[in-house]
Amino acid sequence: MRLANLNVYKVRPGEEDSVRSRARATAIREMAPDVLTIQEVLVDTADRQGWDDAAAEILRRLAADCGLACSVPEGPAEVAMAHNVHQPWYTAILWNPDTVAPIRGSFRAIGAPDFWHGVTTLGLDVGAREPLTVASYHGDPFRPDARYNEALRLKGFYRRTGRVKSGVLLGDFNSVSAAPSPTGGYYDTEPYTGQDHDDLEYQCVPETIGGSNLADRRPSAALLRRGFMADAAAYLGAPWQPTVSYWRDGEGDPDPWGERRIDLILPTQPVAPALTGYGVHVSEASTAASDHRPVWIDLDPSNISRSTAVRQLGGS
Repeated sequence: MRLANLNVYKVRPGEEDSVRSRARATAIREMAPDVLTIQEVLVDTADRQGWDDAAAEILRRLAADCGLACSVPEGPAEVAMAHNVHQPWYTAILWNPDTVAPIRGSFRAIGAPDFWHGVTTLGLDVGAREPLTVASYHGDPFRPDARYNEALRLKGFYRRTGRVKSGVLLGDFNSVSAAPSPTGGYYDTEPYTGQDHDDLEYQCVPETIGGSNLADRRPSAALLRRGFMADAAAYLGAPWQPTVSYWRDGEGDPDPWGERRIDLILPTQPVAPALTGYGVHVSEASTAASDHRPVWIDLDPSNISRSTAVRQLGGS
């Protein structure tokens, strides 16, 4: 089974037949995910009353183009998406209806005040011993402290009394991972060393700006603490690959950061042993589709264990 994530780069109404739209659908079909989490559906209009309808139509069309589904059991017009009440940026979850079934009553759309971009969560029947809780997350781009608090809130989605749910958190974290390298240090080396620009305050530990420029890794550190979650790439020892900073200068938004891996997939402790593969999808279509590369994991649902007691988690 394959789960994938893609920040789709500001998908707006009316772009259905654009070059980028076709590239986006092609890249998704190339990966053939059973579950797809996405971020940055953007309904760029002043008509707040029409935000949800416009976003839902974008997602239904994208799902149809890719052979996926997005309607949840609560009603035929409901789509598994979430946004914040003050801005029309959406996250969403899509799935292959031939291999995955949403759990009735499990869909949650959480926005303000907990999340800058809104978080979509959904329970999915993937043929494992218990439902898989999947979340599509887009981290606060401007406030490191807010990202840390978002991480603590996300962690709560995967807790039950004294135990850890089976689940996977996917998204654009807007920060680099705190996952360790098997050889020491971090799996993601310090990306901001030697940089000198105003935006460092959004990504670095404040007292290091202008010096070592150390990345603020608190969000993922909270999620990885004591093995609660694992960073799929580091867990499997996959070769390091960036997920951003490959577009040419002047294409899309300015990027002062250089190559980074900020699109992460974090399985919970019961799911990590079921991982069989991880990758960053690089193709002509994925390059044209977005300023973020898609990332994916493969897992064997039969190897997902039942919820694990928090006290049994190892590590530090």
